[in-house]
Amino acid sequence: MTVDSGGGNNGDPEFSDSLKTFGAVLKALRDEAGLTQEAFARKVRYSAHYVAKIEQGKRFPPADLPQRAEEALGAAAAKVLAAAAHSLTRKAGLASRFHEWAGIEEEAVSLYTYECRVIPGLLQPESYARAVFERRLPPLTEEQIERQVTSRLARQQLLIELPNTSFCFLIEQALLERRFGGAEVTRTLLEGLLTHGRRRNVEVLVMPLQQEDHSGYDGSMYLAETSDNKWLGYVEGHNTSTVISDTKAVSAMLQRYGKMRSQALSRQDSTSLLEQMRGAL
Repeated sequence: MTVDSGGGNNGDPEFSDSLKTFGAVLKALRDEAGLTQEAFARKVRYSAHYVAKIEQGKRFPPADLPQRAEEALGAAAAKVLAAAAHSLTRKAGLASRFHEWAGIEEEAVSLYTYECRVIPGLLQPESYARAVFERRLPPLTEEQIERQVTSRLARQQLLIELPNTSFCFLIEQALLERRFGGAEVTRTLLEGLLTHGRRRNVEVLVMPLQQEDHSGYDGSMYLAETSDNKWLGYVEGHNTSTVISDTKAVSAMLQRYGKMRSQALSRQDSTSLLEQMRGAL
């Protein structure tokens, strides 16, 4: 996400090719076992949608996929998958970590976000996302910008496709006051935040400009609760990113997030502030 919150540097062609190769290997092994995507998904306890994305080379395979696949595909096939996955994990970098996190998001039952840099990618309207990518350094080509914007807008379907997932977005008021991209972009952004905030499963909370008891000094963070009720964390910045699975580290992140939820404006007060800011433009 190179400080663009929720997009990831997923335009890395070498890594994209590697993901497609892994996906093709998985599909071949699944076909050899005579399993449909739906049947395989049930056996490995992932959604068919997620399995399809992995086979298409659009998602990083979870670390435990070879182990889960052994019963469905056999020991030999599981070893082939493990070897293919190892070749991916050796390509350390933002692209691989983001693809891994994107997959975690699609299977999560709870998703918590705190942003102090830019608006979270899942909430960025097209004009805001375009402004982000147009300011990327080193500069992107027009084709790369279009590809990144299209990818980001497609990811936002999660807010619609996951009605049983609880989303909470904590956003610094300073990000809204900045008017990134100009007044029109900001107006569109505020209207979008108000629309998303009306969803039953989405909270959009604003951290006020003045908050002496602020627990977010460690920076932006993302948290996800998996279907088996385990929590994972994700942090990134300056072309580095980390998926955090250590239980103590994630527990500390959850504590900080809980504290910040109490420090932010309430859902109702956040909505009132967003409406006031929209009216002032």
